[in-house]
Amino acid sequence: MTVGVLVVDDNPIVRAAVGGILAGDDAVRVLAEATNGREALDAARRLRPDVTLLDHRMPIADGLSVIGRLSQYSTVLVLTSDDHPELIRGMLHHGARGYLVHGEFDPLELLRAVHEVARGRGWLSPVAASVAASVVRDQVDRDRVQHRHAQRRLLARSRFGLTDRESDVMGLLCQGLSNAAIARQLLLTEKTVKNHLNHVFAKLHVRSRTEAVVRWTEPE
Repeated sequence: MTVGVLVVDDNPIVRAAVGGILAGDDAVRVLAEATNGREALDAARRLRPDVTLLDHRMPIADGLSVIGRLSQYSTVLVLTSDDHPELIRGMLHHGARGYLVHGEFDPLELLRAVHEVARGRGWLSPVAASVAASVVRDQVDRDRVQHRHAQRRLLARSRFGLTDRESDVMGLLCQGLSNAAIARQLLLTEKTVKNHLNHVFAKLHVRSRTEAVVRWTEPE
């Protein structure tokens, strides 16, 4: 099976170098080249390449701005000199199957990456792999926080009789937020927050914010 590739980069030297590497593999065929994101989208819609090699820093439309739409027509392998973690996160989040950074791969690895992503697998350079791992860790940490919050809600219902919203307000109060900040966080009015706190104080049998925090955080 021949892998059809779209090469997207505004630098003609890079396009020529990448095209030369791909030409050395009889199972790969360059279908077209593009110099910016807009051209890439037009070519991808028309040709439906198996793999698109996508740069980020380009005129008119950069890689991050088009990758979501581009992924609808082609598997995307980012090929760029930019190794900023936030960019890598964004590219992976919006559909990149692989991410290679110039200077971190040789011609053989590029060809292997093209074939792997064409099969639906991933291929990441070391820095991108590190970022991907951190994304997974961050998600695990968020899941743990959400789990603890869910447990706290259940405890609040059984121990203090708080509603879910009252538990939310109390959780933010324990973080040191003011009524105004809690209101912004929960999209409420300050008056509503104050009413929730009055109900919380009554259920916790306390009279102040400090007493409420102590009561809320003390072991059962």
